Amino acid sequence: MRVLVTGGAGFIGSHIVTALVEHGHEAVVLDALLPAAHPTATHPAPPSVDGEWIHADVRDREAVLAALRGVDAVCHQAAMVGLGKDFADAPAYVGCNDLGTAVLLAAMAERGVRELVLAGSMVVYGEGRYDCPRHGRVRPGPRAEADLAAGRFDPLCPECGTPLRPGLVGEDAPVDPRNVYATTKLAQEHLAAAWARSVGGRAVSLRYHNVYGPGMPRDTPYAGVASFFRSALARGEAPTVFEDGNQRRDFIHVRDVAAANVAALEAAPDAAAPAALTAYNTGSDDPHTVGEMATALATAFGGPAPVVTGDYRLGDVRHITASSRRIRDQLGWRPAVSFHEGMTEFAHAPQRAGV
Repeated sequence: MRVLVTGGAGFIGSHIVTALVEHGHEAVVLDALLPAAHPTATHPAPPSVDGEWIHADVRDREAVLAALRGVDAVCHQAAMVGLGKDFADAPAYVGCNDLGTAVLLAAMAERGVRELVLAGSMVVYGEGRYDCPRHGRVRPGPRAEADLAAGRFDPLCPECGTPLRPGLVGEDAPVDPRNVYATTKLAQEHLAAAWARSVGGRAVSLRYHNVYGPGMPRDTPYAGVASFFRSALARGEAPTVFEDGNQRRDFIHVRDVAAANVAALEAAPDAAAPAALTAYNTGSDDPHTVGEMATALATAFGGPAPVVTGDYRLGDVRHITASSRRIRDQLGWRPAVSFHEGMTEFAHAPQRAGV
């Protein structure tokens, strides 16, 4: 296949391009090189790209139309990620993520490209699955700032106030985005579904969990928590862990995510019915706490032990882990990099400089 990879020079996108080429496909890379994800450069191209290179913004209709010539499928990775600094970032998130996706889909409709794999995110669920011993499955609302400030981090049953048991979320769970980034990621899925219905296309959304690995951006407020910890260790500082460190996540290696994209692209006709979007949780199915991740990274790096601060960010969720059984069963994808193997590698892997 000839595959357009938007954001293909970025952290995840570049690994996808490499995996596509290794599987015998042809990659076309379109990337705006936004400074939040790329080093400040004096030239318009990254050091190396395994494919045709186009320096352009996904919101540039003419550039996207040109990039789609002869393309069989699109792997849409271009996005502004993370929680950002504050709500003032909202227009940038909506512009990059939702307007960019709308421009891309409109161009795909015009060019007759009918296969799409979208970089989705587990953040669309909000909080994860919770069960109350008395009331069964419940959906706690957003955590109150007063509770967070008092160190009460775990959601309680909204019916009886009993502590809850966190579990694994399935793709059919109700969505509940809790911040601007999450809202834009859900809007991307809705746009892709509308495109698929309109043109008879097939769309797959891979709902990534916490992706980490070589080439992760550093020293930027838009990177993930693993990047923050790795950057601190590189400076000789202890990683600072928010809340009590017991928030549960699913850390998935970037090479496994790249392999999931290739599997979805190669299975596109079977992975999603025409005129539909199919979502797949894409995680390791091996949850760990943020504190455990920080400790594993610090130990492998040989740096200072993490410091648990009790600080918090409004908009963060407490526990979010999901079952990736659907992608395993339907696409035959399995993560290959274990938690400890991946953290050991990441502790010594190069990061790309931010701004």
